[in-house]
Amino acid sequence: MTDAPAEAPLRILHVMRAPVGGLFRHVLDLAGEQARRGHYVGIVADGTSADSLTVKRLSAIEPKLRLGLSLISMKRQPGIGDISAVRSVAKIARAMDLDVLHGHGAKGGAYARLAKTSLSVRGHRVKAFYTPHGGSLHYKPGTAAGNVFRILERIMGVMTDGLIFESDFAREAYARLAGQGGPPRRVIPNGLRPEDFDARPTNPDAANFLFIGELRALKGVDVLLQALAKIIPANPVRAVIVGGGPDAVEFKALAHRLGLDAHVIFPGAMPAPDAFPLGHCLVVPSRAESFPYVVLEAGAVGKPLIATRVGGIPEIVAGTGIELIEAGSVDALARALTQTLADPNGALARGQELREIVKRKFTVEAMTDAVLDFYRQSTH
Repeated sequence: MTDAPAEAPLRILHVMRAPVGGLFRHVLDLAGEQARRGHYVGIVADGTSADSLTVKRLSAIEPKLRLGLSLISMKRQPGIGDISAVRSVAKIARAMDLDVLHGHGAKGGAYARLAKTSLSVRGHRVKAFYTPHGGSLHYKPGTAAGNVFRILERIMGVMTDGLIFESDFAREAYARLAGQGGPPRRVIPNGLRPEDFDARPTNPDAANFLFIGELRALKGVDVLLQALAKIIPANPVRAVIVGGGPDAVEFKALAHRLGLDAHVIFPGAMPAPDAFPLGHCLVVPSRAESFPYVVLEAGAVGKPLIATRVGGIPEIVAGTGIELIEAGSVDALARALTQTLADPNGALARGQELREIVKRKFTVEAMTDAVLDFYRQSTH
């Protein structure tokens, strides 16, 4: 493992909006490893959307950030507040003599690249990189949102020194929306920390199936509930649905209407490592994804997996015997649940196959190596 940069340390500022979800985890892991290697690293994020877990994680990384942690106001929706946010990012960056501005997500990417332009006008030379992290990549070409994204990305392409995608899926989705031209592009998958591979023994009273994620329609929890209702007459299984979100009340009401009160529990949100012992098999019934950490994390501990064929999930499980299913299909998911119940040893074996692949391909060390290499090589 590399303990110090092979060349002169870089001065890097990561910019993101909401410090939640997979994007937040990615930034913390990348920034933390860059700092551990001796680079000067800072983070700018929205200071109005943090929950207690976010505050804890930011507090843990802040001592490692030699360029500091800056929390400013960043609104979710576009508006006049974006002008103030860009000025704030530029002001913070101007005092740091940066080499790299790295924006994450649509807002972070815009702020970082616009701040670079502001710095360039004042004679500061800094490279700007953008990692979309899904979200806007789910827009459809030809729609109003897709057309706006295309126009904005073509404008900001001249401000961008490199585009980083966490999956081939994300790279291709971006190309469909924004075209093939513009700055250099590289696919650099998300990676896991060494502790993510620590064993997570399943509880003796664990449920048959486990969902971990945000409770919203995009994640397909309604499909899982309907599939459970379909198989329960012949298989009285139990499921644990871990998470919180805007559709939590609706999903609980659906579970009640389907007669699942004795079979499904909703314990609330918790970190994936704490949730893994609660169920034998992780179910990811998403209608859309980018490159979900929960699939990587399940693979790291050898957890049996049922997942849909969306986003970057096929890239994660490639080389294993895991058969992905059609998104949004209650029948397909019900069949997969039944097959897993009928062959638990096969499901465990496939989980171990995934563990070996994740351990070999998807690590924070490899991710950081590739990102730093791209920083140094990219010119635009």
